[in-house]
This record gives sequence, C-alpha cells and structure tokens, in this order.
Amino acid sequence: MKQYGKVAVLMGGRSSEREVSLMSGAGVLSALLAKGVDAHGFDPAEKPLAALKEEGFACVFNILHGPFGEDGTLQGALEALGMPYTGCGVMASAIAMDKWRTKLLWKGAGLPIPAFELLDEDSDFDAIEKRLGLPIFVKPSSEGSSIGVTKVKQPGELRAAFAEARKYDAVVIAEQFIGGGEYTCAVIGDVAYPTIKIEPATEYYDYQAKYFRDDTVYRCPSGLAPEVEAKARELALKAFKVLGCRGWSRVDFLMDEAGEIYLLEANTSPGMTSHSLVPMAARAEGIAYEDLCLKVLDTVHVG
Repeated sequence: MKQYGKVAVLMGGRSSEREVSLMSGAGVLSALLAKGVDAHGFDPAEKPLAALKEEGFACVFNILHGPFGEDGTLQGALEALGMPYTGCGVMASAIAMDKWRTKLLWKGAGLPIPAFELLDEDSDFDAIEKRLGLPIFVKPSSEGSSIGVTKVKQPGELRAAFAEARKYDAVVIAEQFIGGGEYTCAVIGDVAYPTIKIEPATEYYDYQAKYFRDDTVYRCPSGLAPEVEAKARELALKAFKVLGCRGWSRVDFLMDEAGEIYLLEANTSPGMTSHSLVPMAARAEGIAYEDLCLKVLDTVHVG
C-alpha cells in the first residue's frame, strides 16, 4: 500500500506502561504488515525520534502509552519534526492524560462527572472521607492502566492511599465511588462505537484485569437500553470534542444504580492488545482488527 509510505509503529517507550505498549505495538505492526503496509516497529527508548526522518518514515502510528507517549510531549516533538502521526494533538493529549484537568474541563462544559477532591499533604483526609463517602478511589492524576490506584473501603485508609498514589504523580485525586457498572465507548473520527460493559472478577478493573487475566467479562453489546446506549455514545462524542480530541480515543464512563451516566476519563492512545476494548467495539460493528488498524492509520494528521 504505497499511499501510506513507510510507517513507523511507535511502541515501547520509557513509561510504566512500556510492557502494554509493546504488546499493543506488536499487534498493530502485524496487522499493518498483513494489509501490505510498509510498517516497521520503532521504540523511542532505543533510538532518538530524529531517526524517524533519517530512516525515511512518512508517518507514525503512535501506540505508545503513558507519559512521553500520550501526554502531548511526543506529539509536540513529532510536530517539530514535521512528522504526521495518528491520534490526538498536543493540547488534547496533555489534558486527557491529566485526570484532574480533564474533570475540570468536563465539569466546566456541564458534562456529568463523579464528585472528586484534589489531595495533598495538608488535606483533611477524615473530612474528605465523610464528604465523598466510602468507598473512594484514589488515583495518580497522570498515570494510566490503573497504576497506583487504590480503592479505599475503611475509614482512616485515605492517607495511606494518597501516599501510594504520590509514588507515581505529584497530583493525586480522590473520587466518589459510582456503583452501577463501568463502561467504555470507542470514538474513531466522528463516530462513537458500541459501548462495552466491563465486569472484572477482581475488586475493580485493575492492571492485571485489563491486560492479563482471562476472567474479566466484557459485554458488547453492553446491554444498555437503546435510548441509554444512544445517550452514552452522544456523551462520549461530546467529551471527546470538549477535550479537543481528534483521530481516535476511548471514553470511559460509569453508571449509578439509577442509570445516570458519569464520565470517568479519556484515553487518547487506547490499548490494542488481545484484551483491549477498541478492537472489541470494532468487531461488534463487523470491523476486523486489521481493518481497524487501517482506520486509525487513516486519521494521520500533520501538525
């Protein structure tokens, strides 16, 4: 497929999500090669980005996860190089990687989110436990794949959860528990794909459940009533656009027992492993993994 030219599949990197990125990248690389694309793996932890130009690449399929992959820094570097790439631009990538600022933006736009608090060393942890109610999820603001996340279930545990999250990020948030189910919605271009309901066998949808366990249940179609499904997809598109996203993304959301939707976060470089959710949503629309990879590659953007 000459129209794409020589394509670099950016994978690996140096974030805490390196292992997942390598798995995603291997899948994407194999799919593009199967479709006749002149694709090559490229790990920026092993060689400088300038080598993209030196080695004659025409564009980049970015499947790096975490910091220096989906936080805007890589996107800025690629734009400085004049290298077209898939996925969101600098601003949307930077904001979406930061859960706290994502919440502020969505809240400002009037979109529904769970109640939350920003934590620091001087926080009144007991008072926050009372305000948010237990259980509470505590998260590093700019990590992905549930790294550093703790579910606080007993009074007095919030401070220790904060200390654990601080190992990964200086900005830590505490978030209200919403117990009616966890869902996700893939967005590619201007289309929201079928929602997926996630039912982990573990306490919550943690790193192992996301990438390695085989007992997590994914329901696609999710079982939502048609009008609720339509509302969820519409909300995912709004959330995508409010952040300034382009290309593709995955918007996670929660439902409470009354059926109300609460936006959780946006992932601007979604996983593409055998356990990943965007390929699952695409399959529900009759789109094979290899064709999905071409769809994403078609979103290549010049900064």
